[in-house]
Amino acid sequence: MARKKRSSKILEKAVRRAASINSIDPYLDLGNGLSLPAFSNLIEQMRTKENLYNTALSNLDKLYREMLETEGELADMTEHMLLGVATRYGKSSVEYGMAGGVPKSQRYKKRRGESLTANSEQPTIVTSLNNQNGNKPTVIS
Repeated sequence: MARKKRSSKILEKAVRRAASINSIDPYLDLGNGLSLPAFSNLIEQMRTKENLYNTALSNLDKLYREMLETEGELADMTEHMLLGVATRYGKSSVEYGMAGGVPKSQRYKKRRGESLTANSEQPTIVTSLNNQNGNKPTVIS
């Protein structure tokens, strides 16, 4: 998704205000650096920076899309490289393991109905849930 471009409400307000002040006097100078030409110059600086910012966002979006495409190509080639090693040396070879694959002899296959926890662990059983006397429930391991 493209990044949201920026528009400045302050810039829009300043443009409207400059147009209104221009109708009073195109060279109005209120002293202390407050003149219509200085105001118009600052408006143009802001407009230029906003355009540069939005252009930079567009360039960044383009670069991001290109990076994602290259990343996809890299993922495909990574998989093909491993498959090539598997084709040449076999999936049970040391070379396949060196390339990042898991050799067949080292794979663990989970049997149906078998959990990943060790079978030697005993489940915890709570013997009483209704404690009438205020004692804690009795637990048997």
